[in-house]
Amino acid sequence: MSVSPRIETPRLILRRHVVEDFEPYAAMWADPGVVRHIGGVSFTREQVWTRFMRQAGIWHFMGFGFFAIEERATGAFIGEAGFHELRRDLAPSLEGTLEAGWAFIPEAQGKGYAQEAVGAALDWAASAFAAMRVTCIIEPDNLASLRLAAKLGFREFARTLYHSRSIVLLDRGQTTAAATLTPLPRSAAPSPR
Repeated sequence: MSVSPRIETPRLILRRHVVEDFEPYAAMWADPGVVRHIGGVSFTREQVWTRFMRQAGIWHFMGFGFFAIEERATGAFIGEAGFHELRRDLAPSLEGTLEAGWAFIPEAQGKGYAQEAVGAALDWAASAFAAMRVTCIIEPDNLASLRLAAKLGFREFARTLYHSRSIVLLDRGQTTAAATLTPLPRSAAPSPR
């Protein structure tokens, strides 16, 4: 498994997911308030397990992924943020980009944690994947995430449908259109423990 970096901010720790995160992770993705703007349907425990396992796979094969977000003061899991490559069936395509995303438990929302965590993840990506275009998708009625994305330098470049839902496609515009993401070569991927 590729080892994700550990990033500390004044109030948060961004780290790899661990099995002990699964119960709060499952509760987060089952919460209607969390998924309201992320597909609109709560995830079953089985769907959450698949999503949870996907995190390790993305880090292993791509060299990036989502971080579990831990509140430093309490040690509690409060959400996740990071990057993925999902090969989404949408146009225009986001394949070959670092697609940013974030989700937080309701109790952690409105405290500036998302800006702190996503900002730290973006700083890491700027160093680790400097030539990569960074994108994200946000539903148009998710005003809080659209405001956050704007604060972090994202700008809208298209609107489209994804799974019959309207979405806004954004990017940070810091790279050329020719930049593409490639998986880590087999020799660069760390061996399993």
